[in-house]
Amino acid sequence: MAAAIGSAGSVQAVEQAPAVRYDTVQVKGVDVFYREAGPKDAPAVLLLHGFGASSHMFRDLIPQLATGYRVIAPDLPGFGLTRADQSFKYTFDNLADVIDAFTTAKGLQRYAIYVFDYGAPVGWRLAVRHPEKITAIVSQNGNAYEEGLSPGWAPMRAAWADPTPANREALRKFNTLDMLKWQYVEGVKDTSTVAPDGYLLAHEAIERIGVDPQMDLLVDYGQNIKQYGQLHAFFRQYQPPTLAIWGK
Repeated sequence: MAAAIGSAGSVQAVEQAPAVRYDTVQVKGVDVFYREAGPKDAPAVLLLHGFGASSHMFRDLIPQLATGYRVIAPDLPGFGLTRADQSFKYTFDNLADVIDAFTTAKGLQRYAIYVFDYGAPVGWRLAVRHPEKITAIVSQNGNAYEEGLSPGWAPMRAAWADPTPANREALRKFNTLDMLKWQYVEGVKDTSTVAPDGYLLAHEAIERIGVDPQMDLLVDYGQNIKQYGQLHAFFRQYQPPTLAIWGK
């Protein structure tokens, strides 16, 4: 028995991953769903997801970061479980307004931002508005330069230049299940390693919230380009520690 006790005592306890909490807070009339983990007094990281996604995309990253950071990942309006009433106008300015108010509601005085895709123009606006709050930037395919727009943006460019009903309607196809799935599996050598949860949840959210908000954002994306000058001035003046990750 003594030998057994001694042996058991030599085995180190496995540290449990920090618990992830799920909640909703109302700001500017929008019920913002979010995930949060980590010590309240630790350096904060705000995770901003992209098109065809939600905070669900960070489900594996959050517990890893939460061992040393306070991690908060909201669902942007129009995505996931965040809910806005029918009067909400889906523009990137308004998305940024909501997330700006959300950070205030959560008491984030200083924080790093991890931006992905659509999360980038939201995060860039926060940085330009509050440069003193931004401690660092991680950008994963977070476009900040017009050179980053591939030929695949041609239908969107047409709608930006001439937002006719026909040009707007041409954007509907980007919200089909097949197109959402493409966002997840394109370029992956073995697609059996890609869990379907992400694109199925994204499609369910579009079905529930509606395609029109997504089309509104695709049309409005052109306004982001007009703000790149302010963003570049922010980069030059403040030079926050930045990790930029870009696909091939």
